Amino acid sequence: MRNRKVYKYYNTEDTKIFPGDLNRSPDDFLRVVVFIDNAYFLRLKKYFFKDGLKINVRVFVEEVAKRDNNFVEDIYLYDAPPFQSTHPSEKEKRMKEIHDKFIFRFKKNKIIVREGRTQRLKIGEHFVYKQKGVDMLLGIDMVGVLADYIGLKYVILLSGDSDFVPVINKLNKHNVDTILWTFFDKKRNTNFSRSNDLVKSVHKYVKLTKEDFINANSEAKNE
Repeated sequence: MRNRKVYKYYNTEDTKIFPGDLNRSPDDFLRVVVFIDNAYFLRLKKYFFKDGLKINVRVFVEEVAKRDNNFVEDIYLYDAPPFQSTHPSEKEKRMKEIHDKFIFRFKKNKIIVREGRTQRLKIGEHFVYKQKGVDMLLGIDMVGVLADYIGLKYVILLSGDSDFVPVINKLNKHNVDTILWTFFDKKRNTNFSRSNDLVKSVHKYVKLTKEDFINANSEAKNE
């Protein structure tokens, strides 16, 4: 039976929760593959910076990862292009152009981009847009590490979605642990409530901070 995790707070200012398993070697944390739910990531960035903030996603990932002596082997990012009508409006065209620029930048920084699609639904007098297939792609790729990254012991998931719990449990059965990068608060009327099922399913979690974004901002200005 594998040793179960015990979480410890080293100090009140630390945002990282570490497992209290003394049998694990620090070297186990060197090699990781990172999976980013970009809709969640953008929502979190907007929560911290309502006026927007330009960052380098690769720098962001590597800066947070190196605090735990993690070597980032690959970064996967999941999103969906904006909805396009059969005959796109000028607004739709502009949104697609902006999206494509970001995707180009991600790929330039050697980030593997996987895209679903955006569905438009009319509810009453208003349109609602929902991403489709994005979570499925992320889940498939996470399980795919078992074959694609032989010997990998850890993956990092940047998300707040409890729908990934079955995938996390599946990897755990194959001796691959998940480190969760997430955020939650106790304020009302926010999209960042804590998912206990998600937190309990992972090997450990890192609570992201506003400073994590700021640290990646200076590098983005040089792009």
